[in-house]
Amino acid sequence: MRTVKVSALFLMCAFVVLTNGCAPELDNLRIQNETQQRRIAELESDLQSTRLKFAQVQRGLDTADSRCDIALDALQEKLDALKEDSDKKKALIATMRQQLLYGGAELPVELSTMLEDFAKGQEMVTYDSSRGIVKFKSDLLFERGSDKVASAAVKSIGELCTILNSEQGKKFDIIIAGHTDDLRISRPATRERHPTNWHLSAHRAISVLDIMTNNKITSERMSIRGFGEFRPIVPNKPNKKGEPQNRRVEIYIVPQGM
Repeated sequence: MRTVKVSALFLMCAFVVLTNGCAPELDNLRIQNETQQRRIAELESDLQSTRLKFAQVQRGLDTADSRCDIALDALQEKLDALKEDSDKKKALIATMRQQLLYGGAELPVELSTMLEDFAKGQEMVTYDSSRGIVKFKSDLLFERGSDKVASAAVKSIGELCTILNSEQGKKFDIIIAGHTDDLRISRPATRERHPTNWHLSAHRAISVLDIMTNNKITSERMSIRGFGEFRPIVPNKPNKKGEPQNRRVEIYIVPQGM
């Protein structure tokens, strides 16, 4: 079983910062985060135990006399129950990992309001207040197959940086995540610079990071991720025709140190 590594500091730090806006509470949060991490470890241990039991029952089912219908039914019922328990634990772990990685809590009202006002009337920008995510549409942010940011988008990113450098915004860090559709890069000149959609998504995230750096967002507050085509928000069209909604750059606003 793979060991699931999580940054438990994120979940509890997000809770205190977002509700109290008070960084000095971090010591208490670390203690609570350790409890959260131990809980995840316990779940993983339970999951491993469940998997072992599952394997034992499966072996018993495979070797049972096919004429013993009652015994087979009992084994199958137990097998189904263990599988259901295993699926629930895996789902819970996945949810906790997602919360620790990206947040999942609302930002302070004043900061969230500024971001909502920023997104209003901008064709290329949307804002998810429930998760603290600002999304830029890549079709308007970049030319097809390029990581060069359009001039209109440079201005919008600058406006966002003004908010993130405000008294409310500078308490948070920024994760810049690039995404593409499933269209393969075909032009040789483009493929030389961006061999895969993974490269293109990461290079686009870096381009946005560079602009934010030029707008005085300190480097220690930022990180980038490139997901390529592998995290679509809607199904891509058949036969590698892509989907505009999946071409995007997401900016996650998270507590410091995440």
